[in-house]
Amino acid sequence: MRIGGFGGPEGMARWLREHQVDALIDATHPFADTISHNAARAAAAVHVPLLALRRPGWVAGPGDRWHPAASLEEAARLLPELGERVFLTTGRMGLAAFAHLTAPWFLVRSVDAPQPPVPPRMEVILDRGPFTLEGETALLRGHRIDVLVTKDSGAGATAPKLAAARDAGIPVVVVQRPPAPEGVPVVRTPAEAVAWLRTDAHP
Repeated sequence: MRIGGFGGPEGMARWLREHQVDALIDATHPFADTISHNAARAAAAVHVPLLALRRPGWVAGPGDRWHPAASLEEAARLLPELGERVFLTTGRMGLAAFAHLTAPWFLVRSVDAPQPPVPPRMEVILDRGPFTLEGETALLRGHRIDVLVTKDSGAGATAPKLAAARDAGIPVVVVQRPPAPEGVPVVRTPAEAVAWLRTDAHP
């Protein structure tokens, strides 16, 4: 087990070589774009096969009012037409994309306190999932939220906010995931990753 960074793609390549790694699985967060590209560059440098493991994303269902956005910046451009009281759950690192919006009021939920630049009209809730449908419904109602902004991170721990927004008829701006690095195969489950290790990683 190793905790901490590698020092960019060169540092990761050096670590892979020193530890005689012969297969690499990128199982980071779907939005951890930098480390995924570092892994791709490192794997290519030392000729180690690489696989990306990405949990399934969310899928809109009946009653959902989703508006896809390719980036946080595009999500910010969509907001003025969708609502005035925004529940922003994209994480503290992305708040700069919304800092220029002076008209909407933002409810921001993050694990750690955000740092500037941030929207001028903002309230912060420090919290960590999993969340419940009842709790998310009460939060939307209590703060009079009329639009939700989230990233398509998948998984169930933070999904209740989507159900609460559906029940309330609130539009949701869903920021799409960045693609895996070019040429890197992608699987959706650990079982598929194990199968890859047994076959494709060691043909």
